Amino acid sequence: MVDLKGQYEEIKETVNSSVLEVIDSTAFINGPKVHEFQQNLEKYLGVKHVIPCANGTDALQIAMMGLGLNQGDEVITADFTFAATVEVIALLGLTPVLVDVEPDTFNIDVNAIKKAITPNTKAIVPVHLFGQCANMDAIMDIAREHNLYVIEDNAQAIGANYTHKDGSKAKAGTIGHVASTSFFPSKNLGCYGDGGAIFTNDDDLAHTIRGIVNHGMYRRYYHDVVGVNSRLDSIQAAVLNTKLPKLDDYNTRRKEAANKYDDAFKEANNIIVPFRNGTDDSHVFHQYTLKIKNGKRDALVEHLNSQGIPCGVYYPVPLHSQKAYQDSRYNEADFTVTNQLIKEVISLPMHTELDDEQIAFITSTVINFVNG
Repeated sequence: MVDLKGQYEEIKETVNSSVLEVIDSTAFINGPKVHEFQQNLEKYLGVKHVIPCANGTDALQIAMMGLGLNQGDEVITADFTFAATVEVIALLGLTPVLVDVEPDTFNIDVNAIKKAITPNTKAIVPVHLFGQCANMDAIMDIAREHNLYVIEDNAQAIGANYTHKDGSKAKAGTIGHVASTSFFPSKNLGCYGDGGAIFTNDDDLAHTIRGIVNHGMYRRYYHDVVGVNSRLDSIQAAVLNTKLPKLDDYNTRRKEAANKYDDAFKEANNIIVPFRNGTDDSHVFHQYTLKIKNGKRDALVEHLNSQGIPCGVYYPVPLHSQKAYQDSRYNEADFTVTNQLIKEVISLPMHTELDDEQIAFITSTVINFVNG
């Protein structure tokens, strides 16, 4: 699904040199490379504060901790996403409220958000799924109307641009009150282990979060807030510093691959290509996800595996049906889109090293099977 080896070969000398520099310095935790990466990412995103941490799930949890949400507070998020989003809500003793998604973008449905708001609602977590931003203008309008926090889950869309209704643009993860991201190796900007970060333009919130990631300390052995141990190590920061200047190029190459997939599938029956909401820079294709409309999705997965073509079903079970998150409040009629998507979606290989021959083989194999 991703060619990390091929990507590494292109930057091998710089990465190796940077990693060895960290090892020689022995500044493994909160060393100069971490601070350098923090500043570089702040500049790239146009955000005031980036707080690196150990992984993307921690980033989301710490963002919620920083907002001071209390047990029982309701947090609205999408049903169609990876479990980490709802996992941290539950871990903090908050109440997850799952809602349906849009059938084209797969992102959280704004109308479903409105219907789910109660006096106990305190936050909304839009997930920018597969590389494309949720409808942030509408979400921020709802948040202002109901005095809610917005926490962007930006684990899959770093580098994407969101075009506001006034025509101005902002990077994904810089629009809500706070955002989280993951640097898992397969992400558009991935390190060679685990890593994550929190973004915010709120000075006070940034100060709180900086304490939380480091055991609640601002001064060694003085614990001002309840914290955790979640720090990005210097070796991962060195890798990310090498890759960050190439992120826009990586995303462009993903979009070029997506366009070639689209061209190959444009005349095919029963295959719906990913929807782009807005301008060309709105989708960075963390995943390239088709909808198979004739009931052959599961058989297609088996066929592609038999042909040596990687594929993935993201996601096969909605969160509201997962054993850990079932709730008697949920009504299946409220999840019609998600319940349909789990039967249709399939993600094809998507990375910076895809070539024309690979794309031609993948697409012809899909088309011949689906419409054969």
